[in-house]
Amino acid sequence: MNTEKKTNERGPNPTWQNPLIKKIAIYGAVLLVVFLLGLVPVWLTARERAAELAETQRQLRSALVKNTLASSVIDARRAEYEPARQSASDFFTNLQAEMERETDSVLTEAQRESVRPLFTQRDEIITLLSRSDPASAERLSDIYVSYRNSMRGSQ
Repeated sequence: MNTEKKTNERGPNPTWQNPLIKKIAIYGAVLLVVFLLGLVPVWLTARERAAELAETQRQLRSALVKNTLASSVIDARRAEYEPARQSASDFFTNLQAEMERETDSVLTEAQRESVRPLFTQRDEIITLLSRSDPASAERLSDIYVSYRNSMRGSQ
């Protein structure tokens, strides 16, 4: 009987016993941890910037709606009825789009309710502007004041 161990048998896991491989594995693990530690602050900053961008875009949409109506009022006062009609139509279209937004709308629920009556005057204003009626300037001014008061009072 041969009680000697065979020389070609190896230990449990000879690959991990190699000092070079252990060193590479440790360096790799440290590098991964450092990478992840650097990634977290960048991710948090990107998330913060995305929230700021969303808020800025929301404010821009609000200003666009208001400025479109103001442009329509100015054009009507200058007897430039076709540009006024186009701006008034854009105002109502943009306002309707904001009313239909489920999330991220520039309008609160109270503001939605207070601007809803403005839509009853939509067709009449567009018709007055199409006919180049000077009374449309005063009607548009009234709508502008109502819109502005709705946006201020219902925040």
